[in-house]
Amino acid sequence: MNNLTVFSEFILLGLSADPHVQALLFVLFLVIYLLTLMGNLVMILVIRTDSHLHTPMYFFLGHLQLLSFLDVCLSSVIVPKMLQNFLSHKNSISLCGCITQSFFFILSGTTGGCLLSAMAYDHYAAICHPLLYTIIMNKSLCIVMVSAAWAMGFLNSLVNNLFIYKLHFCGSNTIPHFSCELPSLLLLSCTDPTANELLLSGSTAFLGLLSVPLILFSYCRIISAILSIRSSGGQGKAFSTCSSHLTVVLLFYGTGLFRYISPPSGSLLEQVVSIQYSVLTSLLNPIIYSLKNQEVKAALQRMLK
Repeated sequence: MNNLTVFSEFILLGLSADPHVQALLFVLFLVIYLLTLMGNLVMILVIRTDSHLHTPMYFFLGHLQLLSFLDVCLSSVIVPKMLQNFLSHKNSISLCGCITQSFFFILSGTTGGCLLSAMAYDHYAAICHPLLYTIIMNKSLCIVMVSAAWAMGFLNSLVNNLFIYKLHFCGSNTIPHFSCELPSLLLLSCTDPTANELLLSGSTAFLGLLSVPLILFSYCRIISAILSIRSSGGQGKAFSTCSSHLTVVLLFYGTGLFRYISPPSGSLLEQVVSIQYSVLTSLLNPIIYSLKNQEVKAALQRMLK
């Protein structure tokens, strides 16, 4: 160890080393980032200003503004640094900056994932027990769910990133990724990162075991309730209510769990998967919710008028 250089700065390889490709990628991700900001900020504005969405029946619909805020944070942690690197010849980031980026990325992603599972239960209560909705989804339960989502996000991020300081980084300081996600950072450790990998995989699996069964239970009951509706119009309306949320859940959980549970390899597939849950999902969320949710569409039309 005494003969090795310990690094405190890293080089992000990014998506391409070709200057022409980097210019195209800069324009593409700049447009995606601006659309993400605009879409999510519009969602927050619509929900905050429309009094029709401030009733108990739409408690978690009102928390779409929290999901939109988390999407803005998730995208802002990754994309600005990526855009800077597209224009810079030295794609460097300090160890402190790397861990800070990782901390807020895991915090935003975990909190958003937990909130999605709580919203699945909210849809189950609204579709399967509409007359008892305000009793099942009372204000105390909703506050507990939202607080638990933030608490799990903070603890998951804090524990995983604190243990990074026990590692030494030497040899190569090149991260085969466009951001400082922990799986990619662990590849560069010259001390044994097995404990960190087990902690990261274990915490991800634990959060998955807490949230995925709740989502599966909710949507199994929802699908059963939809199939029991006699009219095709009623089935279509009920399915439209929850299909947008299910789309977001599949996009986010499928790619996120694959990335953080599977062993890191530094392959191109990992970068594509990371783009899906860190960049594209934040862009698609406001589009999916605004186009598929009748209450949000009506609120948006009222605001425009």
